[in-house]
Amino acid sequence: MSLRFSSLGSGSEGNALLVQVSNTVVMMDCGFGLAETEARLARAGVSPGDLDAILVTHEHSDHIGGVARFARKHGIPVWLTHGTAKVLTDGALPAALRHYVDPHEDFSVDDMQITPYFVPHDAYEPVQYVFSDGNARLGVLTDTGSITAHIQETLSGCNALVLECNHDLDMLMNGPYPVSLKRRVAGKFGHLDNMTAASLLSGMDCSKLKHVIAAHLSKQNNLPELAAAALAEALSCEPDWIGIAGQANGFSWREI
Repeated sequence: MSLRFSSLGSGSEGNALLVQVSNTVVMMDCGFGLAETEARLARAGVSPGDLDAILVTHEHSDHIGGVARFARKHGIPVWLTHGTAKVLTDGALPAALRHYVDPHEDFSVDDMQITPYFVPHDAYEPVQYVFSDGNARLGVLTDTGSITAHIQETLSGCNALVLECNHDLDMLMNGPYPVSLKRRVAGKFGHLDNMTAASLLSGMDCSKLKHVIAAHLSKQNNLPELAAAALAEALSCEPDWIGIAGQANGFSWREI
């Protein structure tokens, strides 16, 4: 088997990531409307009927805004934590489509092995995921305000990493956001800045990494070249080796 992955879009206006192992395809989060999600899937060569599951990280609208409607229309099972499920209104997602994630336990969707793990973020019970075909491992980390030993241990040894580089701290602090929002974004339960993301790479086992993608970049408070430069310095590689997950186009399929 082999593992490949692609982003439908990444940023505050909507997020969705595709992961495929053999004939199993899952979508992590769905922050786009119904028609937009279908159009972006088509661009990636995937139809809604190809999806075996939707995995949700947390309840913020740029990650979950399109999940219930899309899942209902196409009859797709949704995996989410109990904390995330609590903020969904009754009936928004039929019980038959709900599957609950225990952040302490691995689970599988057909051919795909999935490891959920806790992250510090201002949500009810937020998680991120590591995907595997039994050999290669893709780690995803966005929407966390700080790095924990558990995060570092979970992502060490991955073959590919989609990593939040939400903001450049100087741009955020000197930008137009009100002080309260600046504090939230930069806080322990907010979002990773470029240098903190780079520090994760510096402290973990990166010896197997074949792909590193900077994700969830803020339009107002970051630049792709700043994110790429920070991660490249930590990895001692050229900045153009670092991929960027854009809001409009995500990134095309990559294979491990």
